[in-house]
Amino acid sequence: MQILIDIGVVIIGYLLGSISFGYLIVKISTGKDVRTVESGRTGGTNAMRAAGFGAGFLTALLDVAKGAAAVWAAQAIRPESDLVHVLAAVAAIVGHNYSFFMMERDENGMLRFRGGAGAMPALGGAVGFWAWSFPIIFGLGALVLFTLGMASVATMAVGLCVIIVFAIRASLGLMPWIYVLYGVIAELLLIWALRPNIQKIIAGNERVINMSLAGKLRARKEQQASAGSTDEGG
Repeated sequence: MQILIDIGVVIIGYLLGSISFGYLIVKISTGKDVRTVESGRTGGTNAMRAAGFGAGFLTALLDVAKGAAAVWAAQAIRPESDLVHVLAAVAAIVGHNYSFFMMERDENGMLRFRGGAGAMPALGGAVGFWAWSFPIIFGLGALVLFTLGMASVATMAVGLCVIIVFAIRASLGLMPWIYVLYGVIAELLLIWALRPNIQKIIAGNERVINMSLAGKLRARKEQQASAGSTDEGG
């Protein structure tokens, strides 16, 4: 009976993660399907591309909330099992990346699960384990995003920050070491989801957001190059 309860808790985590706030917010605010915009993902970054900063920020916050809710639900139902808490948090990331509600058929008739890359529900899971994770990890992720300008790198940085922060706390006896395992699994899921972006980073053609330091430096370099070619032509 207990194992059925545990499986049910993990399924709840997956279903919470599957709620596509990015799709809903963009659809309500603009009528667009976020899956047809840029990367096609349903997370905060693509919601921002589709409907502006406000939509992206609200999507990010709600995605954090559903990751945290998965942990809190698991803690309420199975307070004595740290492993179930971890599995529920992982399931929320999987649900976000491969949403049951975003299921569709491709041109070959095969079922395909759409979703995001998992950064914000991964952060949300960390918040469920320790609330102060939010300002620390969100702040570090934002620093990476607005410095390097690549959402994919910032996403992977979130998982890495979870591992580091939780490892420090576990070494101090402030949380179980199994929570560090959550960070490791979360990071692996983020890397798996971002395989195409990693290839673009290696190739040197990954998207860089304009409002970042790297984006501004790139724009300035392009302007200087354009001015130089104009001078030579003149």
